Amino acid sequence: MHIGILQTGHAPDEITATHGDYDSMFHRLLAAGEFTFTTWNVVDGDFPDGPKAADGWLITGSKHGAYEDHPWIPPLEDLIRAIRDADKPLLGICFGHQIIAQALGGRVEKFAGGWAVGRQAYRLDGETYHLNAWHQDQVVELPEGAIVEGATTHCENAVLSYGPRIWTIQPHPEFDADVIRGLIQHSSGTVPSGLIAHARESLPEQTDNAAIAARMIAVLKGAA
Repeated sequence: MHIGILQTGHAPDEITATHGDYDSMFHRLLAAGEFTFTTWNVVDGDFPDGPKAADGWLITGSKHGAYEDHPWIPPLEDLIRAIRDADKPLLGICFGHQIIAQALGGRVEKFAGGWAVGRQAYRLDGETYHLNAWHQDQVVELPEGAIVEGATTHCENAVLSYGPRIWTIQPHPEFDADVIRGLIQHSSGTVPSGLIAHARESLPEQTDNAAIAARMIAVLKGAA
């Protein structure tokens, strides 16, 4: 199965040097799915011809805001709607989670409650999952038809579904402790020091990335 990765940002150079860019992180996370991947760097204006260019799609995280005025955001929103209309599976992570909601009629904004960074607890399917987060923006108004599947006290719209084919998540199952450590070192300038301290202290603790990866693979394969 051929998965198209729509890369909406690039990891800091210091992280890319050791862990690869965001698309490489998803290659590793979803390895059990035995997919083939093609990356389109939409953040750089590189777009596929349309939804039929891949069997399923994934939109990455980004340092940009979904509500910002960038020339690549309107065509990305058009592509999201085309993927939905073509009934192709679609995953969104962090910025991907937000831009899908915005493209389908929801609203994203810089959250008044501030940042979430490092290991966080999410309620999903009646269970608690621990995942790494790195965001301030949130989905604050849901599109029509969106179902909230997961939340935290800090982020009430943390996991959304739009039928069986579109599934999105605010935290980063592709981020392991080493990536968070790199973000702390190289991309934490605007994050309050107390939150950075929490993120650093939680680095040795386990996350449930593998369980979320299994859910993502199931969505892509139509088995969710």
